[in-house]
Amino acid sequence: MKVIKFGGSSLANATQLRKVLNIVKSDPERKIVVVSAPGKRFKEDKKVTDELIEFARLVLNEMPYETIQEEILNRYREITEDLKLNYLVMEKIEKHFEKLLRTNFESNNLLIEAFKASGEDNHAKLIAAFLEQEGIPARYMSPQDAGIFVTSEPGNATILPESYNFLRRLREMDEVLVIPGFFGYNEREEIITFSRGGSDITGAIVANGVQADLYENFTDVDAIYVANPHYIPNSKKINHLTYREMRELSYSGFSVFHDEALLPAFSGGIPVSVKNTNNPNGEGTKITRTKPKSDTILSGIASSSGFISIHISKYLMNREIGFIRKVAQIFEELQLNLDHMPSGIDEINIILKRDQLTPGKQAALLYRLKNELQSDEVRIQANVCLVMLVGEGMVASVGTTATATQALADAGVNLVMINQGSSEISMMFGIVETDEEKAVKAIYQAFF
Repeated sequence: MKVIKFGGSSLANATQLRKVLNIVKSDPERKIVVVSAPGKRFKEDKKVTDELIEFARLVLNEMPYETIQEEILNRYREITEDLKLNYLVMEKIEKHFEKLLRTNFESNNLLIEAFKASGEDNHAKLIAAFLEQEGIPARYMSPQDAGIFVTSEPGNATILPESYNFLRRLREMDEVLVIPGFFGYNEREEIITFSRGGSDITGAIVANGVQADLYENFTDVDAIYVANPHYIPNSKKINHLTYREMRELSYSGFSVFHDEALLPAFSGGIPVSVKNTNNPNGEGTKITRTKPKSDTILSGIASSSGFISIHISKYLMNREIGFIRKVAQIFEELQLNLDHMPSGIDEINIILKRDQLTPGKQAALLYRLKNELQSDEVRIQANVCLVMLVGEGMVASVGTTATATQALADAGVNLVMINQGSSEISMMFGIVETDEEKAVKAIYQAFF
C-alpha cells in the first residue's frame, strides 16, 4: 500500500487534477490520497488558504465578505466546470460555506480554524467525486472518520497517539480514500489545524497509521535540490537523503517538505519519496532512515532569513550555577521559543525567530536579561540569516569547516555566529541577511 500526498500547486486547476488522476490510475497500490487546498495557478495568483484566512478576518470584524467568498467559490466552480463534474459537488461546497457562516463558534480561534480547513476539506470532496466519475472506486473520508485526533492547539496541532489505532483500520478499505490534509479534530470534535504546510504532516501520519510501504509526496519539482534553485539555477538533484538530513534541511529553508512532517514517517520507518506531479516517472528523491555510502561530504545547503541574535556576556558566567536555566526561564515566561544557543565561557548567543518579538516584548526581554541576570552586556543584532550545511558524510570528513569558512571569507561574507550540532551531520553559520545569496553560492561552488 502507498499513501500519496499532493501539494497545492499540484491541485490548482483542472489540468493538474487530470495529472493526479493518471498518477492514481497508474499504480493500484496508491490507495490513500491526501490533498491540499488549491494553490497558485500562476505566480501572481493567491492560494485558497490565504483567501480563507482573509475571509475569516472579514467575518470576525463584521466587514463585507461577499466578494472574497465569491472568489473562493469561483475557484471551485472553475475546476468543477472544466472537469464536467456533477452539479451536486458544487452544491455541497456552497452549502459548506453557508453552514460555516451560520455556526456560532466558541472562540475566534475556532472560527479561523474552521475557515482555514475548509480549503482542503472541500477540495477532497471534489477530487473524490472526480476520481469516481473517471471510473476509480473512490470516496471522501473526513479526518474525523479516518481517526485523526489532535491536541487543542489552533494552528499548531499535534497528533494524539491513539489516532494510529484508528488509522490502521483504513488498510481494510477497498476504495481509494481521499482525505483532506492540514487538520484534525480535538476531543470536543472541533477542527484544529496543523501549522501551515501541514498537509505534509497529515500524509506522514496516515502513512504511519496504515503502515504504508511508501509515502509519496508529490510537488512541483523533479527532486529536492542541493541548494535553492533561485540562487543556483542548475543545482544538483539529491537522489537520497536520511530522515535526519531532511529534518535539518527543512528547518533551515527547504520548502519542499514541512519540517515537522517527517516525524510520523521516521517513527514508523516509512520510506518517503518526493516526486513531481508534472513528471511522475522521474526518479525523485528518496528519504529513508539510512542511505548508501557516498563520497559526497554535503547533501544539501539551506538558508533561512528572519532571525535575530541576542548576545549576553558576563564575566565568570561559566562559574555561575543555574545561569542557563535563568536565561531559559525568562524566554519561557515571555513565551519566546529559542532556536539555537551557542556559547563561550563568558557569553551566550541566543538565536530566535524575529517574528516572535513585538517592540514591547523585545524591550521587556532585553531589560530582564540585563537586570535579572546582572549581565555585563546585552545587545541585539537583527536581520540574521542562518546558512545550514547538512550531510551524513561530514562525520568522517576532515576540513569541512575550513573549506566552508574559506569560501565565505573569499566571498567577503562576515560570520555572526558558527555552530555545529552534536550529531555532526550539520553545521550552521549566522550571517547578515543581505549576504544570503552570496553565501549559498560560495559554499556550493566550494563543495560542488
